[in-house]
Amino acid sequence: MASIIGTEETIFVGLDVGTTKVTTLVGQLDPERNLRVIGAGVAPATGMRKGGVVSLEAVAKAVQTSKDKAERTSGYEITSALVSLSGNGIASQNSKGMAGVSGRVIGPDDVSRALDAARSIAVPYNRQIIHVIPRGFVVDGQDGIRSALGMHGYRLEVEAHIVTANVTGLRNMEKCLETAGLDVDGWVLSSLASGEVVLTETEREMGVVMCDIGGGTTDLAIYIEGAVWHTAVIPVGGDHLTNDIAQGLHLPLETAELVKRRHGHARAALLDPNAAFAARPFGQEQTVQVRMVDLAAIVEPRVEELFSLVRQEIKRSGYDGLLPAGIVLTGGSSAIPGTREVAGDVLHLPVRSAQPEGMRGLVDQLRSPAYATPFGLLEWAKLQEEQRVLEGRSRLLGLPRLDMRRAAEYFRRLLPG
Repeated sequence: MASIIGTEETIFVGLDVGTTKVTTLVGQLDPERNLRVIGAGVAPATGMRKGGVVSLEAVAKAVQTSKDKAERTSGYEITSALVSLSGNGIASQNSKGMAGVSGRVIGPDDVSRALDAARSIAVPYNRQIIHVIPRGFVVDGQDGIRSALGMHGYRLEVEAHIVTANVTGLRNMEKCLETAGLDVDGWVLSSLASGEVVLTETEREMGVVMCDIGGGTTDLAIYIEGAVWHTAVIPVGGDHLTNDIAQGLHLPLETAELVKRRHGHARAALLDPNAAFAARPFGQEQTVQVRMVDLAAIVEPRVEELFSLVRQEIKRSGYDGLLPAGIVLTGGSSAIPGTREVAGDVLHLPVRSAQPEGMRGLVDQLRSPAYATPFGLLEWAKLQEEQRVLEGRSRLLGLPRLDMRRAAEYFRRLLPG
């Protein structure tokens, strides 16, 4: 839960520091406990490259600008936020943990002890554990258990997916946020945050790939049987398309970005050969006509390369045969027309494009795949607050009266490390 000066209400703040933009969203629970966005701030990102900080001062300035806009629209002073995480410094692995129960009812504390055992792995000094995500439980030898809460047993085992991040990258980002007057409530992997708001429960159960294509990176998360089984970050994104367009058409980067957003297409075969647009290359005093198919001839190979890397990562995970729901695309760069068709041809999987749905409040200007991660951060913050309430109830009321359905839902899904 984010700290907000001047209120006793439950307010959530999500901060997505991407390669191309910084987004700050402020959320509040309505009487039905649904999230409403009451503040938003979006600023161009500078000082970031492939999800990592390359200029502390530039990133801090961008975060400050985004935070100031969110404060003005929400009416609250923001002091901390839940922050997204991406970049080359992300790694993941699977682990197992065990906890003794002594024949009584399994409660949240037992699950936590098993997860603590799972996270007791050899982690290099320059890495920090960000998430310990339960994949499934085994109680006294019976496997395939989604949630062990409320069951009787003597031995509780958990299979967990562990996500780690480079400590240097975390400290640099913390320094930027500190300069902007923000504390970090926690870190959330971008693909996991996006998955909170664009995936359906059926897709999670059947087996699906969450693919968030951002400016500097493409974040992947594989969900099977309702849980995360694999995560990865590919250092290729929309900025690579912009650079290719700038070089191929001899355009300034700013112009190439506009051309990509307005006229970009990833499948030349779907275009009218005579369609064209005006642009001004270097060395030209007036605009010239550029054919749409010529632009697509630049974009299409890079998009095919991206999904080839996605295919390699899926095969490397070993779960390529367990994904009947296919792949769900989100992120700003996934909005380029033709991307879904290229993904289907390269991956030979069902493909769906998605954006955040069901959000309330100040969301009219944010209904886009580009804002899946910040919306997901608010959902994640809400989930953390519900867990805090559950833990308080378990202490006051005793375990037998704990709301097992809500507790099971929390532990079945994504646990922050």
